[in-house]
Amino acid sequence: MAKGIIYIMNTVVDGLIKIGKTQTKQFDKRMQYLENNGYRNITGLKRKFAIEVSNYDEKEALLHNIFDRSRVPNTELFALNVDLAVQLLSAFEGDQVFPKPNQQSKKEVFEEATERVSSSKIPNGIYYLRRRIKAFNNTIIKAQMEIKDGKYIVLAGSTICPIEDSNITKQIHNRRLTANIENNILKENEEFSSASTAAVFVIGKSDNGRIRWKTTEGIPLAVFMQEPKQEDE
Repeated sequence: MAKGIIYIMNTVVDGLIKIGKTQTKQFDKRMQYLENNGYRNITGLKRKFAIEVSNYDEKEALLHNIFDRSRVPNTELFALNVDLAVQLLSAFEGDQVFPKPNQQSKKEVFEEATERVSSSKIPNGIYYLRRRIKAFNNTIIKAQMEIKDGKYIVLAGSTICPIEDSNITKQIHNRRLTANIENNILKENEEFSSASTAAVFVIGKSDNGRIRWKTTEGIPLAVFMQEPKQEDE
């Protein structure tokens, strides 16, 4: 069973992605070439997700077949929601190559992609987080987040817990280091790609943002992300 890497890349064209494969040892070289030279007259390619799997030829063909209706003929380009592709590929058994696992785990990639696939159902507006942190002298953390056209923006004035869990990802750890925070108060807005990463940024430990962020009436985001139930005929 030959092992190789299947990758997903964004392009300069919004909503157009590339799904391809390469040998493991050629991955970095292939990414650099595509990012510098483009593909089929499409430029601005940036790696989004990559995983090393067994039978990579067959698995790439499977992905191409699944998304065939969205495919640009005779290319590896697809008019497709990138998160939908990442959601499927990150569910494959294999070793994540990009992003680096110490920056974002495969589970986190999958959950974030899944969350963004469902995020179109969430109304734009302001949402609130309140959580008591025992390790922070039982302080109640209070934060506000604006959701606007799929963007998750933690607003200035939110409390940021200074204590971090040892398992927090390097990506979030670095965001907390570079953000403008004074006396545990965020001074400038910070934008995130999902509600969960926004929640982790605020409280300093893993959390489910779909449950944690709520409306003024106390309705969690998860309610908006559910599929409506079908009535019995």
